[in-house]
Amino acid sequence: MNINTDLLQHVKRINNHVQAFPDNETGNTQLLMTMYNYMDSFKQVMDAATRVQMDFLTLQYDGFYRFAKLLEQMAQEIADGTITTP
Repeated sequence: MNINTDLLQHVKRINNHVQAFPDNETGNTQLLMTMYNYMDSFKQVMDAATRVQMDFLTLQYDGFYRFAKLLEQMAQEIADGTITTP
């Protein structure tokens, strides 16, 4: 799969960061507190990658997949009222 080098650097940066946290409740809580610093990189990947490329990247990089799933879960919980926002 042909992926732009800059895009891949963003993915690897996110992936490496996420992998520093254990994949459990405590690790996820700690990760959530640090995700803001990686949101711009994630947005750049989302804006530039095709659906097929995103699928490929989430299969290849477990940390990137976990980051995306945590964001998806938060969005769903905000939408259904589980998480309230001001």
